[in-house]
Amino acid sequence: MIYSCVGLLALMLNIILNHEHYKNAFIHFDRKDMEGQAAKRYSYFLLAANSYFVVDLAWGILYANHDKPELFPFIYFDCVLYFLFMFLTMLTWMRYVVAYLNRKGFRSRLLLYAVWAMFTLGVIYLIVNRFYPFIFSFNSRHEYIPEHGRYIAFILQIVLYIVSSSYMLYVVRNQKRYDRNRYIAVGIICIVMEIFLLLQIFDPEFPFYAMGLMVGISLNHTFVEADEKREKRIYDQIATVLAEDYEAMYYIDIRTGEFREFSTSDEYASLNVPVVFKDFYAETQANIDRYVYPDDREFARSLYVKETMLKKLEGRKSYSYKYRIMVGGEPRYFRFTVMHANDDRHIILYEKDIDDEITAENIRLENQKKSITFSRIAESLASNYDVIYYVNIEDGEYVSFEFNNIYGKLEATKSGESFYAQSVEDVNTLVHKGDRDMVLEFMDKDHLITAMENKKLSSLDYRISVKGKTHYVRQSVRKTGDGTHFIIGLENIDQEVKKEKQQIKALNAEKELARRDELTGIKNKTAYVELESSVQSNIDDGMDYLPFALVVCDANNLKVINDTHGHVIGDEYIKASAQLLCGIFAHSPVFRVGGDEFVVFLRGSDYDARNELMEKLRGCVLENMSAGSGPVLAAGMAEYEPGTDTAVSDIFDRADKKMYENKQSLKKV
Repeated sequence: MIYSCVGLLALMLNIILNHEHYKNAFIHFDRKDMEGQAAKRYSYFLLAANSYFVVDLAWGILYANHDKPELFPFIYFDCVLYFLFMFLTMLTWMRYVVAYLNRKGFRSRLLLYAVWAMFTLGVIYLIVNRFYPFIFSFNSRHEYIPEHGRYIAFILQIVLYIVSSSYMLYVVRNQKRYDRNRYIAVGIICIVMEIFLLLQIFDPEFPFYAMGLMVGISLNHTFVEADEKREKRIYDQIATVLAEDYEAMYYIDIRTGEFREFSTSDEYASLNVPVVFKDFYAETQANIDRYVYPDDREFARSLYVKETMLKKLEGRKSYSYKYRIMVGGEPRYFRFTVMHANDDRHIILYEKDIDDEITAENIRLENQKKSITFSRIAESLASNYDVIYYVNIEDGEYVSFEFNNIYGKLEATKSGESFYAQSVEDVNTLVHKGDRDMVLEFMDKDHLITAMENKKLSSLDYRISVKGKTHYVRQSVRKTGDGTHFIIGLENIDQEVKKEKQQIKALNAEKELARRDELTGIKNKTAYVELESSVQSNIDDGMDYLPFALVVCDANNLKVINDTHGHVIGDEYIKASAQLLCGIFAHSPVFRVGGDEFVVFLRGSDYDARNELMEKLRGCVLENMSAGSGPVLAAGMAEYEPGTDTAVSDIFDRADKKMYENKQSLKKV
C-alpha cells in the first residue's frame, strides 16, 4: 500500500498544481506560435504523467495480491502500461523541451529523432515481450522478474536525459537573465529524472520514477511557470497603463474577424454600440450609419474591409486615419490606428478622441482582460519606446524592458535595487552637461511622486551624449493603476527636434521675406505697419516709450524718369534712393511704404544726431541736383513728444507736412 500511496499523492499533487493547465488545455491546441506550442506540449506531458501515476497506483494494489491467479492478466497488462506510459512521459517531456527552447537547428531535430526512435523501439520491445521476455517476465508464482531489456531501456532513457540537460545548459549561456534562470530550472529537472531513473534500476519494487516525475513537475511549476506568470503580470500592467490613452481597443483575428474589445471609456460606453464579437468587419459596417458623422460615412465604410486593412499593413507596422463620430449629438474627431500583433494572426485597432484631449482623463479599462492578449498589446504599444523601466515607487527596485525588433517581443534586459541611484549615475555619464541639473531634479524620487499626484503623464526632453554625438531624447513617466509603480519610457526624438528646428527656421525666413521690399531689399509697408502697431500699443499702455523720430521722404521726378527713360531706369532710381537713406541713417530701419515714398524710424545714436543727419541728407540732395545725377529726395522729420502725441500717425503727419514743404523749396532751387 505504501507503493500505491506514492502514486496517489503524485496524482493529487499534479492535479492541484496544474489545475489551470487542465482547465485551459484546449485553448492552446490550435496555436502555432512558440508560446502556444510549448504550452500544448507541456499539457501532453502532464496527461502522460497522470496516466503513469494511475497505472503505478494500480500496480501497487494489484501486485500486493499477485498470488491470486485471477488477477494475473490485469497485473501483466498493467505492467505493459507501466512501461508504455514511462516511455510516453519521456517522449512528451523531450518534445516540450524542444518547443520551450524554440530552436529549429540540427541539434533540436536530432534530439527529437532520438526520442521518437527510443519510444518506437520501446513499443516494439513491449510487443515482442509478449512472445519473448525481454523487458520483464513473471515466474510460476506470478512474481515480477526484471529482464536485461529493462536495464537497457532505463539506461537509454538516462542517456537521453543527460544529453537533453547538457543541451539545455549549453543553450543557457546565450540567454538573457530571466530566460536563463528558467532554462537552468528545466535542465535541472532533466537531471532529477536521470537520478530517479537510476534509483529505479536498482530497486524495481519502489516507485522512484513516480517520485522523480512528481519532483520534476513541482520544480517546473515553482521555477518556470511561476516566473513566466510574474513576467506576464508586469506586461499586463504596462499594457493597462499605456492603454489608458485610448477610448477603445480591439484585438481582431485576421482570418475569422472574431475580436475582443478593451479599454472602453465612459464617453464611448455611453454610445451603447452593439457588439457581438463574432465578425468585426460586418459589425463595424453595420454601426457606421448609426454613429459616424454623415459626411464621413462613405470614407469609413471603405476602411473596414479585411483585404483593404491587410493591404494597408503590407510593408509597414501600422497606419492611422481619422473621421468624426457623433457623441452627445455633436461630431467629434477620433483617430484610429491599426497595427500588427506579434503572432501574425491578429491585428490591433485602437481609437483615441483627438477632439478634446481632456476626455482621456475619464478613460477606464475593463477588468476582463486575458493575460496572453495583454502581453501582446503591451509589446505592440511598448515598441514606441527604446527602453521601458518598471519602477517600484517606494524602494526603487526596477526592471528594464527593451523591444526586440528582430523577434517582435518585449524582453526584460536588466534589473536593479535602486532606480533612483542608478539614474544619478547614468545622468552624470550620459546626459549632456548643460541638461544634467534639470534631469537630476526631474528624476528625484520626491519630485516624481509630487509631479504624478494629479497628473496622468509627466515628460522631459533633454540631450544625451553618445560617442561624442548629441541626441535628443524624451523621458515619459506614468503611474500604474494601483499606484505602486512608475512606468518610465525613454524614446529617441532627435529627428523630431531637428525637423521642428528646420520648420521654425524656414518659417522665420518666410516671415522675414514677407516683410522685405522685393526691389530695394529694405523693409516694406507691411513691416512698417507692424512697427507702427507695436509703438502705438506701448503708447496706449502709458509706457514711457524710448525717444524716436520719423523721417518721411519722397523721391522727386520719379514719374518723369519712368515716362522719359522707362521703368528699368526708374527702378534703379528707387534703389539708389534707398541706398542713400540706408547709408546716412545707418543705425535705423528704413521702410519703402509706397512707389517713391520712404519712412525712417530714427532711434538710438541716429536719434541723438538727427539734426546733423538731416543736414547731411539735404547736402547730398543739393549736390545731386547740382551734378544732375543721383537721387533727389524731399524729406521732413518730426520727433515723438511724450504727453502731447497720442498717436504715431500724428508724428507721421507732421513729418509728412515738413517733407512737402521741403519738396516745394527744392523746386525753387
